[in-house]
Amino acid sequence: MPDTDQLEAKAIDAALANTPFAGKLHHFRTIDSTNTYALEQARQGAPHGSFYVADEQTAGRGRSDHTWHSNAGQGLYLSVLVRPDLVTADLVWLPLLAGLAAHRAIQETTALTADLRWPNDLLIGSRKTGGILVEAQAEADRATAAVIGIGINLHQQRFPPGLATEPTSLDLETGRITSRQQLLIFLLQALHVELASLHSKPLLQTIPSRIAVISTWVQGRRVEVHGPQPCTGITDGLDPRGFLRVRTRSGIVTITTGGLRDAS
Repeated sequence: MPDTDQLEAKAIDAALANTPFAGKLHHFRTIDSTNTYALEQARQGAPHGSFYVADEQTAGRGRSDHTWHSNAGQGLYLSVLVRPDLVTADLVWLPLLAGLAAHRAIQETTALTADLRWPNDLLIGSRKTGGILVEAQAEADRATAAVIGIGINLHQQRFPPGLATEPTSLDLETGRITSRQQLLIFLLQALHVELASLHSKPLLQTIPSRIAVISTWVQGRRVEVHGPQPCTGITDGLDPRGFLRVRTRSGIVTITTGGLRDAS
């Protein structure tokens, strides 16, 4: 593992001093899934702001039960536990806020500009470098806890064959070794800022337009939608709830869940 990947708890706590994440790092050399563990800890009463980082995951997960390859020392594998006091219908904002935070953190760490493929994929150009998986616990119609899982490829030089989207890593894109600790700090600092939007209706209303600025996928792109609402059409922006509009031959379809592929 590169020296730049070593996590120094004191330095991390100092950098996060003005956030709810200070003093709440849980670091694992290896674990099945940081998201699975974080959800367990949520059920046991772990506090808001707890975050879990692994050097390796043996059963990392992406959306729709996809596997997230989490080889030892090759990426940032992070899950953040939040208790946002949201109605479940508003959980849609969490992956978008995490995407905004990840975009900013990657830019600050590497000067690369990450693209967001709605709702949860991070790309550099056409190649995938990261993903976001949000899972929640709820009672009645309110979320009691949510776990924001973020995986970002850092050091990989090669990948397993047959992946749906051509992958890449930050090191491949920059030609130098990326600091996992620096990326982690920038990511949590940015996430702290973004999560404040959840408690401000005016800030929430700006999210669709802010996503449009950093994403080439939400406006004017011909896509195939996979999932419960399969269709092909031209993306037509996000609606006020953060859902994707796709203009098809039959009219506008509002996509509430699913994955996108380029169909141009």
